[in-house]
Amino acid sequence: MNASELRDKTPDQLREDLANLKKEAFNLRFQQATGAIENSSQMRKARRNAARVKTILNEKAASAAKEA
Repeated sequence: MNASELRDKTPDQLREDLANLKKEAFNLRFQQATGAIENSSQMRKARRNAARVKTILNEKAASAAKEA
């Protein structure tokens, strides 16, 4: 997931992606707690992707507020 790909999406699409990433991170934490996780680096990727989406959402919100 690149930042340039995320910037092309609408805020609604980004919110949907963020919700999916949070669900994925929850499921990965649950797998880790039960010892069923195969690749622990997936947790880091999910957290970082969620942070990327949040950053782009905040950028879009700031630019919209600046224009108004």
